[in-house]
Amino acid sequence: MINIVLFRPEIPQNTGNIGRTCVLTGAKLHLIGPMGFHIDDKTVAKAGLDYWKELDVTLYSSYEELREKYPDATFYFSSTKGKKFHSEVKFQDNDFIVFGRESSGLPEYIMAE
Repeated sequence: MINIVLFRPEIPQNTGNIGRTCVLTGAKLHLIGPMGFHIDDKTVAKAGLDYWKELDVTLYSSYEELREKYPDATFYFSSTKGKKFHSEVKFQDNDFIVFGRESSGLPEYIMAE
């Protein structure tokens, strides 16, 4: 199982679509707030279609809270500033792929890990 992390997502439809994809692929979704919408927003459920109720999702108030819960996990960061392509990584079970905000990506303090 892979873990997908959305850091402070802003667009509910994107989160709903990613949630649906997580259900279909068996991935777990981790949402780090604050978010640009309420998780019970109708647009999230609409984008997630009927899959949202089947989604394995956990909410966090900060990135640090997530890292404290999974101190030994491997984290990969999706960024336009990355030095590797996703296709160059051999993902393992329980790895985390972290995506940043739609408008600004991931902050430098996270990318510096």
